[in-house]
Amino acid sequence: MQKPAEVKRDWWVVDASGKSLGRMAAKVAVKLMGKDKPTYTPHIDGGDYVIIVNAAKVKVQNTAKVYTHWSGYPGGLKEIPFHELVAKKPVFAVRNAVRRMLPKNLLAKKMLRKLKVYESDKHPHAAQQPKPLAI
Repeated sequence: MQKPAEVKRDWWVVDASGKSLGRMAAKVAVKLMGKDKPTYTPHIDGGDYVIIVNAAKVKVQNTAKVYTHWSGYPGGLKEIPFHELVAKKPVFAVRNAVRRMLPKNLLAKKMLRKLKVYESDKHPHAAQQPKPLAI
């Protein structure tokens, strides 16, 4: 069993341009959870840091994808198509896809803090020397 003090974290960078959103989010979620490591322990946050660049250039298979949000009031259902959401907030669309693939528990919040998403190809994490993640 892995202990929190023994966790070794690496940095990975993913170029999202032309990548399928679902496939990329699944691979990133595995890295954030640490399931690809031999020391994986379900109750310990042992995952790596992941940087996603070019979030505005991600593609989706289903072109009719719609995000919905309900305010809680009658008639308060809001719908926004995927292409409009990516045009307005590409970081939210990618981050939301990864968030929904993480476990639904208290560790998910800690795992999501290790995800850094950027709209363009520039990021301020060059000092960490991230390795490219092949997807």
